[in-house]
Amino acid sequence: MSEMQEEFEDIMEQDEDDEDDTEDMEEEGEDGETKATNTDGDVYLPGKPLEEGEELVCDQSAYVMLHQAQTGAPCLSFDIIADNLGENRETFPMTAYVVAGTQASQAHLNSVIVMKLSNLHRTSKNDNEDDDDEDESDSEQEEEDEAKKPKMAGALIKHQGCVNRIRATTYNNTVLAASWSELGRISIWNLNQQLEVVNNDALLMKYNKENLGNSVTAVFTFSGHQKEGFAMDWSKTQSGMLATGDCKKDIHIWTPGEGTWTVDQRPLIGHKDSVEDIQWSPNERCVMASCSVDKTIRIWDTRAPPQKACMLTADNAHDSDVNVIHWNKHEPFIVSGGDDGVLKVWDLRRFQQKTPVAFFKHHSAPVTSVEWHPTDGAVFASAGADHQIALWDLSAEKDNETATEIPNLPAQLLFIHQGQTDLKELHWHPQLPGVIISTAHSGFNIFRTISV
Repeated sequence: MSEMQEEFEDIMEQDEDDEDDTEDMEEEGEDGETKATNTDGDVYLPGKPLEEGEELVCDQSAYVMLHQAQTGAPCLSFDIIADNLGENRETFPMTAYVVAGTQASQAHLNSVIVMKLSNLHRTSKNDNEDDDDEDESDSEQEEEDEAKKPKMAGALIKHQGCVNRIRATTYNNTVLAASWSELGRISIWNLNQQLEVVNNDALLMKYNKENLGNSVTAVFTFSGHQKEGFAMDWSKTQSGMLATGDCKKDIHIWTPGEGTWTVDQRPLIGHKDSVEDIQWSPNERCVMASCSVDKTIRIWDTRAPPQKACMLTADNAHDSDVNVIHWNKHEPFIVSGGDDGVLKVWDLRRFQQKTPVAFFKHHSAPVTSVEWHPTDGAVFASAGADHQIALWDLSAEKDNETATEIPNLPAQLLFIHQGQTDLKELHWHPQLPGVIISTAHSGFNIFRTISV
């Protein structure tokens, strides 16, 4: 288990009333190791029963980097904050900035958390590295291990109610995060102060000692949704534009103004049940997609009146709730995941035919997160309530040798990552090639596999 949580536990101590939840979370994470092979070195596939005496262990050689981290209360939604440290960073150790929202047992103890994850070294057991540590003394090895410990710095903002979902953007040189509260409100937060303090130990100590996060107020709050929700996305083509969807079925469009937002009180007309996810097109202005418990995926043009904005619909896109979607930046594809455990890839050029171009039934429980690779239009990742993350490559073809060794395995399935309990969300880091950050009830994983 990584030591990344040590600094963060100090921060969480200020929430003394939530001490029991913190301890429970830490206990649950103790056995949350990533597992890939059994003790005999055989490849393990989820669902395969273990023989008596068999134990799953992590194959470190399958990872370029692998770290685990925990917060006091679980963070079931997060987003990666773009930084100014450079693009396509391959050099270790690595640094990443994240904003997350907690789901504490007591609603008044929740927070938005800005985190800096730093000193992220590559795995020490990678097959590509020579083992030249044999002649090192124990003290030298301990010093080296100490120097390679990952670090976490976190600044909290008090939040009313559990955070259902949180998404970040940069608007007018300000880093913003929008949070969906279980209380039915959506708030927008300016994160510039918190990003400054996580980069400075003295400022962070003062921020936490004086509980400055308790006095931070949202720059804008909208209470017009009639029920709580989860669907939320910032536009990729129109800075500051936001779309939010609720559990009633309503979608509202937010337009930025001078230090505020105008929220169209007229909801988009189309869905018949809870809106589970929203995705703006990464390339076309005013175009977005949504999915719902009503089993549909809809494409919208927000320039049209609300009752006419739905341009295309895939009815019965899944056999049950459509939980998540993600829009490919490089190809006209949308990937979707449902309660049925199925993944489907939709070609928008043939969307009206209502037939996916790819169909995968690998997850044995609801799919909770999907996301395309930021630079490779054929690769995506999926997470499920079956405690696994799967990496997929649509361009892959099964060779005869692989087909013989592992029958009934999709040729496009590249990698299975395990070890987290009840996975909720994953994101590829857009500036760290191949790096995925994922969150679950058992905490965060930060990893890069040898497959991507």
